[in-house]
Amino acid sequence: MRHAIAAAAIAALILCTACLQRVEGTGRQQVVLFNDAQMNQLGAQAYQETLAKEKPSTDAEGKALLERVGRRLAAVAPDRGFKYEFTLIESAQVNAFCLPGGKVAVYTGILSYCQNEAGLAAVLGHEIAHAIANHGGERMSQGVLVQGAQTGLGELLKANGVKDTTLNMGMAAFGMAGQVGVLLPFSRKHESEADYLGLTYMAKAGYEPREAVGFWQRFATIGSSGPGFMSTHPPSADRAKDLEAKMPEAQRLYAAAADKHAAGAAVPVRYRAPAR
Repeated sequence: MRHAIAAAAIAALILCTACLQRVEGTGRQQVVLFNDAQMNQLGAQAYQETLAKEKPSTDAEGKALLERVGRRLAAVAPDRGFKYEFTLIESAQVNAFCLPGGKVAVYTGILSYCQNEAGLAAVLGHEIAHAIANHGGERMSQGVLVQGAQTGLGELLKANGVKDTTLNMGMAAFGMAGQVGVLLPFSRKHESEADYLGLTYMAKAGYEPREAVGFWQRFATIGSSGPGFMSTHPPSADRAKDLEAKMPEAQRLYAAAADKHAAGAAVPVRYRAPAR
């Protein structure tokens, strides 16, 4: 039994090493067990399922603004062969996402926090960065590996005669440790990484990077729930401070941009709100 577990561990290590990738723009290594074609197919399927349930916006000005900002960012982001699509969804939900393959949706509820094109560029740059950095594939891979380790631990405990009640308690503790010690911290790392990469994209696209700080400061007024170590997202106020620290680099990229749009146009009047 011990030999089998050791062999499984060695096989998992070989598999992880074979699937190591580097995140472009940061150099961080990640383990991804799914190829681009698989991820892009999942992204396209999830995108269609989402659009089938949501109400697309008919606001021509808002749709044009989203398309304009999105295309400018896509033009400067690393080329992953994505076929970008941008959809504006009419909803009070404060949300946006970019699925693998470049399938982007923005909910109109977030536009009041954006206030202008540059604020929207901060949001889109962040979401596109998640897809470029393959955070979805990395998270799925982490889940597979943690589940495999949990299963292996259960077999080991059974082989050593551990009673079912003790086994169940141990497995539950391992599951919580996996969430808090691996999955949640990696998710927070993904968010911070996407913030940084998104900042570089918006600067390269010619949008004033300081608008990203303003966005997260406004977004912080929503608040958060639960202790930080149990959250998948860093506090918005902390994100604003982290981006402020990266502003010298962002400003250099902005200065080198061929076309500068500064803050760009304001979001459509119907989606604006008083400055927070």
